[in-house]
Amino acid sequence: MRDLITVQGVVLSAMPVGEYDKRIVLLTRERGKISAFAKGARRMNSPFMAAANPFVFGSFTLYEGRTSYNLNQVTVTHHFVELAGMQPGIYYGYYFLELADYFGREGTDEREMMNLLYVTVKALLNPHIDDRLVRCVYELRMMEVQGLCPQISSCAVCDCTPDEQAPVYFSQQEHGMLCAACALGVRDAVRISRAAWYAMQYIVSVPMGKLYTFSVKEDVLQELEYHIHRYTSANTDRKFKSLQVLEMICS
Repeated sequence: MRDLITVQGVVLSAMPVGEYDKRIVLLTRERGKISAFAKGARRMNSPFMAAANPFVFGSFTLYEGRTSYNLNQVTVTHHFVELAGMQPGIYYGYYFLELADYFGREGTDEREMMNLLYVTVKALLNPHIDDRLVRCVYELRMMEVQGLCPQISSCAVCDCTPDEQAPVYFSQQEHGMLCAACALGVRDAVRISRAAWYAMQYIVSVPMGKLYTFSVKEDVLQELEYHIHRYTSANTDRKFKSLQVLEMICS
């Protein structure tokens, strides 16, 4: 056995392998996204039975085999088992894990994305926060974490900050907000309310711990959904299975 390493991480996915084992995908602070085999994890008396599952946050001790990591020990810090009984919350959760898996890379520091996942799953468990808003916040902040954030604080074309009473627009084509003058001639420029604009600025700039400490009215939420979902879709090239299920059951 090679030297053991310990990483802080979260289980993004788990799939059965053979009769008793599992292959898990971890998002870790120290080594980015990695895969590991949890031998015997499907046996009733296995110490990995509860730990080798999605939404488990903890400390994972691994050793490196010839082709992959192998799980040696787990200390669970949070497992969020209550999410499994929440509808449609569980599907939002799986979508958030899928999006993290999509952007995760091996050998990178994924501390910020891990923190985003943690506060987001906690928000799903909060009955006072609309799951639809949680998705908007998570998607836009994920774009910011990945360096794909639209320009929001000023006009994406001329970099001016619109006057307090001036209309503002959002353009997928121009990757951000537009002032009225620059919006002329931009085919997909859509006027957006000040409330939605301010909400988007808040989402990309507030400290992670305060990310889910606000609410919006229904009309503003619908604006956020329209712009953020389309922007996220334009910046990913995968059809997420859990998102397809979520949209089907929520339609």
